[in-house]
Amino acid sequence: MRELYERVTGEVAKVVVGQEEVVRAVVIGLAVNGHVLLEGPPGVAKTLLASAVGRALGLEFRRVQFTPDMLPSDLTGTTTLRGGGGELAFRPGPVFTNLLLADEINRTPPKTQAALLEAMQEGQVSVDGVSRPLPDPFLVVATQNPIEYEGTYPLPEAQLDRFLMKVDVDYPSAGSELRMLRLAREGLRPASLDDVAVVALQDDLQSARSRVDSITVSDEVAAYLVALVRATRALPSVSLGASPRAAVHLLVAAKASALLEGRDFVTPDDVCGLAPPVLRHRLVLRPEAELERYDADAAVRTALESVPVPR
Repeated sequence: MRELYERVTGEVAKVVVGQEEVVRAVVIGLAVNGHVLLEGPPGVAKTLLASAVGRALGLEFRRVQFTPDMLPSDLTGTTTLRGGGGELAFRPGPVFTNLLLADEINRTPPKTQAALLEAMQEGQVSVDGVSRPLPDPFLVVATQNPIEYEGTYPLPEAQLDRFLMKVDVDYPSAGSELRMLRLAREGLRPASLDDVAVVALQDDLQSARSRVDSITVSDEVAAYLVALVRATRALPSVSLGASPRAAVHLLVAAKASALLEGRDFVTPDDVCGLAPPVLRHRLVLRPEAELERYDADAAVRTALESVPVPR
């Protein structure tokens, strides 16, 4: 899997500069059937990055721009009349794909968010009482803007908990931004995905997914992971800590991380490195903590410092 990841990273770097950790998160998500939420300011290539990863992996890719007037059927599909015979036929929506980019997911009403929730959790959608399975693999990469809240519908905790990771996409470094300028095309024309070659087949991804299950986790590391998740529930600044689902997600993400590093076992460093993106969106802070500008990342750091690391 490490070789696959390096090939994908190399292709994505042709159009996106300085976001290697985000690429890593998306690849881990694909390896363990986990959905990824990207949060960052406008213009940091969240959409382009997801598109480039999908192309490099040879996956069918679709993008949906979420808006306040979007209906669930705009996402899942509709039953329509076909031809002149009056026969009903199902017209699949954009959710029927391998990699769905849900752009600005917090700009659509809760009813449409709930339709996406079923797709994420069950791998299927229900239209007119009929359940229809989605393709395999199926991954949602959702984006949201952290600085514009007017006219938005914040994702409820139950839906946030379905995301394997929430990745903060920050501005690139000065060196990365300079390299980005050298990639500039004519005028404001965006970088072309035609520059990204397909470097993997679905069989490669399926193989990586099966290998994740073979990664071993010692009793000491498993106990450390559980203690870390439970520590988030005891923090004075937190009113709602990480759920048991968070522990499962952290475990499988740590397994995929170990596989990316070429190991067949999980270390405490794998758990520590993935704790922030796996846990940050699952914590609900107390109002007084938010007033003091104490954020979820600080809470995760406090939990990490409170739990002894096994040696």
